[in-house]
Amino acid sequence: MKRLLLIDANSIIHRAFHALPPFTGPDGRPTGALYGICSILLKLWREDKPDYAAALFDRPEPTFRDKKYAGYKAQRPPAAAELIAQIVEAHDLFRAFGVATFEKPGFEADDLIATLAEKFRGGPGLQVVILTGDRDTLQLVEDEKVVVRIFNKGVSDTTIYDEKAVVEKYGLPPANLVDYKALVGDASDNIKGVPGIGPKTATEILRRFGTVEGVLRRAPADSKIAERLRTFRKEAELSKELVVLDRHVPVELGDIDSLAVRNDRAALADYFKTLGSATLLKRLDGEIAGRPAAKPAQGSLF
Repeated sequence: MKRLLLIDANSIIHRAFHALPPFTGPDGRPTGALYGICSILLKLWREDKPDYAAALFDRPEPTFRDKKYAGYKAQRPPAAAELIAQIVEAHDLFRAFGVATFEKPGFEADDLIATLAEKFRGGPGLQVVILTGDRDTLQLVEDEKVVVRIFNKGVSDTTIYDEKAVVEKYGLPPANLVDYKALVGDASDNIKGVPGIGPKTATEILRRFGTVEGVLRRAPADSKIAERLRTFRKEAELSKELVVLDRHVPVELGDIDSLAVRNDRAALADYFKTLGSATLLKRLDGEIAGRPAAKPAQGSLF
């Protein structure tokens, strides 16, 4: 089975920035996060080389979610200048790895991921793998056609979620996770949810009624949950609108071959030199600390 890797670029850049020391390149620019991303990709290229890939970026402009709710992500502190510089630079990093990049003002990287997953998920013999540091894209999981690989700690420990793993984790199928977040909220995005409904209660009522709308339509009128939901109906509906990913972002996409990974060893070596990283160059040459690495799969440059 061939694989399309969709990379939540901003998410893994943030993770690498906070997980690794503040390295600097030969010209004095910050490179710690860039080194981390290179390390992650080299590992993936060796162990689970994708046939196709795209890196999706957030944009600094307000999104449609900000327009709906002024408090969306309002609690987050401004990004450090050193981090912003590496987010901008990461576009060149991905291009050096032969990975296409996409961004769209007014939308988040997760919406672009959803759009590409929606377009290509039905391809024969193709699996879509989403690489991210957060769980917002779990709503996209579909059997084993679309899976999400989430970082747990640092930049090396990950868990892969297919539909079975999502149900084991949340007690709900992927499609119900938007309703789950609509009820319990999401503190990381400053989404409030419905006061008084926690994870256990949300799971129980969604198992019974399916969706937020199902609870409002079918729950007994005298039940406490129905009463609470009717009281906070607008909050629940807004929360759901904020967590649902847009699968139809107006972005130009070619066919799957336009996302084929283009392996260019010389370009990648030149990029590692701009970072001043002898370690990455050794790994590219198949050596770590002077010892031969495991033999790459046939046909793999890395």
